[in-house]
Amino acid sequence: MDTDLILVIGIIIAALTLPALLAAFSESRPPKAAAIMLMIAGVLIVVALTQRPMGYTFGEIPDVFMRVFRRVIG
Repeated sequence: MDTDLILVIGIIIAALTLPALLAAFSESRPPKAAAIMLMIAGVLIVVALTQRPMGYTFGEIPDVFMRVFRRVIG
């Protein structure tokens, strides 16, 4: 699997953690699903950062999303 794809999936899962966390707290239940999602996202992001020889910069992230989006669409 490509490191760009791994990074994008990790960031998307991390973004989806916030609604799951808020839903769990609003319903007064433990945020188990959000915690699992956050761990998975963290692992995916760390794997992507360590497997790419030069790593990623914050300015590169929009370009990474566009490259992955172009591959998925076309």
